[in-house]
Amino acid sequence: MATENICAVEKRGRVYVITLTGEGEHRLNPALLSAIRAAVAAVRAFPRGAGALVLAAEGKFFSNGGDLAWARAGTAPADRQLAYRAALHGLVADLLALPMPTVAAVTGHAAGAGCALALAHDAVVVRFSRGFLYMSEVDAGIKIDFVGEVLRQKVPGAVARRDLVMKGDKDDSRRGRASRHCGCCRERRRGGRRGRGGRHG
Repeated sequence: MATENICAVEKRGRVYVITLTGEGEHRLNPALLSAIRAAVAAVRAFPRGAGALVLAAEGKFFSNGGDLAWARAGTAPADRQLAYRAALHGLVADLLALPMPTVAAVTGHAAGAGCALALAHDAVVVRFSRGFLYMSEVDAGIKIDFVGEVLRQKVPGAVARRDLVMKGDKDDSRRGRASRHCGCCRERRRGGRRGRGGRHG
């Protein structure tokens, strides 16, 4: 099942995998957020029930954050920002309300709102050889307030949360430090072995 050709849903036993398709940055805007929400709703409505939901992405990026070009275009950028935030809030609420476990399979960079989207899942599995989690809004001088409760729930350590949202600390392919330090991710290693990260939820 495809949703507007920007995400696809695949059933693997009782596990459903939503994949953001294409080699782009998977920047979040109302169109992509709506497509993901439609895919999540389809999984939730499956008559026999899903055992778990996995969100993954093709290419270099899991999601490189909000679509700033879209947000700044047009004659009413403030209205676009409101629409974007409402759509992001709606998707996070949908994920948190699902009756089955959810996993973000981060095999590429997850920055800004893309990082928050990953953290909205029950568990995050990261392949540090291919990407990192990073709140890029810090470097851009953008106030981080619309995902504050998600960060408080998913990154319980005060020091790690401070480093993530105030210092813009990132876990990269060489270190994976911020993620493992805050205990919100599992590391996916070659050969299917996992590192010592924790699970949140």
